[in-house]
Amino acid sequence: MTTIKISSKVEAAVWDDLKQLAEESHQSISGVLTEAISDYVRRRRVRPVVLDHLADSMEENRSLGQLLAE
Repeated sequence: MTTIKISSKVEAAVWDDLKQLAEESHQSISGVLTEAISDYVRRRRVRPVVLDHLADSMEENRSLGQLLAE
């Protein structure tokens, strides 16, 4: 796996928590950060198929949406 070096700023308390978690889990800070970033991206990214289903549902229920808006 190719790695890159990053630089960022975080609150001191958050950094202390991260270091403590790395120590408790016997991982490197880099490993914990990689896992955290990966989890965050996975949770935040909306898959295209989900957006397609949302659009279909909104279209199918347009009249209901209009009634609720009144």
